[in-house]
Amino acid sequence: MSAEQQAPPSKGDLSRVMVTINGRRFRMACEQGQEAHVRRLAGDFDQRIGRLRSDFGEIGNTQLTVMAALTISDELVEMRGRLCALERELAALQEARVAAADHARVTQSAVAAALNAAAERLEGITRRLNRTRPVDDGHPEPARGPARENGLDRKEGLDRKEGLDRKEKAIPSMVAAGRLSD
Repeated sequence: MSAEQQAPPSKGDLSRVMVTINGRRFRMACEQGQEAHVRRLAGDFDQRIGRLRSDFGEIGNTQLTVMAALTISDELVEMRGRLCALERELAALQEARVAAADHARVTQSAVAAALNAAAERLEGITRRLNRTRPVDDGHPEPARGPARENGLDRKEGLDRKEGLDRKEKAIPSMVAAGRLSD
């Protein structure tokens, strides 16, 4: 049998427990291992009857027992109402959590798109700077001796013939490292 369809315990599986309620002893049957729980329930019920007796006096055992049962029923209805309210609140919180997670994903996508657009813009600025930057940046290099080709050192000659010097090559890496601003 599955856990949902348990067979009722057979008479051999039941325990017997003696409890006292309102001064009377009762022999109760319960499942094996539930004896202490049954005693606690009986003790709670007996205390309720005792409180009602002290509040209302001797009004009869049957009436005290019915009043105690009604107070328990009232508490049960109140607890069910609270449980339903908490279940609704939990459902609302779960929906809010899902909405917040969706919002976080959308925000994360928007931030990623903005960062990608900014990176593309920086790359475009870097390309324009590399194309428009003058070869002579206002600081002419001093002649280093007789080994000059067209006014350039042989070591730098290849770079300058291509129209680029070392500073121009460094611009993209400076942008990537965050050391160059617009």
